[in-house]
Amino acid sequence: MAKQPTRVLVTGAAGQIGYALVPMIARGAMLGLDQPVIIHMLDIEPAAESLKGVKMELIDAAFPLLKDVVATTDVVEACKGVNVAVMVGGFPRKEGMERKDVMTKNVSIYKAQASALEQHAAPDCKVLVVANPANTNALILKEFAPSFPAKNITCLTRLDHNRALGQVSEKLNVHVGDVKNVTIWGNHSSTQYPDVNHATVKTAAGEKPVRELVANDQWLNTEFITTVQQRGAAIIKARKLSSALSAASSACDHIRDWVLGTPKGTWVSMGVYSDGSYGIPAGLIYSFPVTCEKGEWSIVQGLKIDEFSKAKMDATAKELVEEKSLAYSCLN
Repeated sequence: MAKQPTRVLVTGAAGQIGYALVPMIARGAMLGLDQPVIIHMLDIEPAAESLKGVKMELIDAAFPLLKDVVATTDVVEACKGVNVAVMVGGFPRKEGMERKDVMTKNVSIYKAQASALEQHAAPDCKVLVVANPANTNALILKEFAPSFPAKNITCLTRLDHNRALGQVSEKLNVHVGDVKNVTIWGNHSSTQYPDVNHATVKTAAGEKPVRELVANDQWLNTEFITTVQQRGAAIIKARKLSSALSAASSACDHIRDWVLGTPKGTWVSMGVYSDGSYGIPAGLIYSFPVTCEKGEWSIVQGLKIDEFSKAKMDATAKELVEEKSLAYSCLN
């Protein structure tokens, strides 16, 4: 029997990431090649004409899996019955703006969208926040959608995870598909900690630890970390625009693994609601290594954490605690 279409919301859909993301969803990259979709696109009033153009292009592409397109500037219409919500829309930091100014703008955006999702989305809707500051935007969304299960609100650190896989594969000159189990801990910011201590590479002689194969702790503990942390800035410098294609692709990876499951023996990084694992304060949206099965994520437990890693994990948690209090101060 044919599957019922899944309704997928993309906010900020007329922007760069949205424009890269919607065709990927329509092609089955997010939910599978046998899953029909209805795409809901939301953007602000000044982008209404551009949004109309994106809808025209989706129709012109004649995607077999795409059953319908909703393009709107009305948040309630956009959220109606959605099963997956990818929150790409947010207020970007502009030159001369303080972090608090950006936070105030985003708090008001995510407050309104949380309320619309809570009232109009499907009760089991899975939410992925992409817009920065992603972890804290996700936390605000959770605060203002109290009936939404906390486990259904996540933020994107899969882009950082994929960047880390890419750096290891380039360094070792191996295919990226043979590298697994890197971890991104913490905030989707320059304090994140890309950790290879449990990562492995598939070789002719079986799986080998990344540290053993790279055989250069100096590089892994310095340049590798800063390259992943600052990759977004490097792309802006090269393209004069922020990452769009890679962000859209990793958003598809995040939802696909969450919905369809992670391969056996493999974990991925997701920003999820902390339960206190690894000594990270509960009540933050923090990136952990997770496995997914039957639409549920679980934090990978029992990984050995050395002192170097613990210090990095705590530093990024500290930044998230500061962001949280800044966000809460914007509510007053």
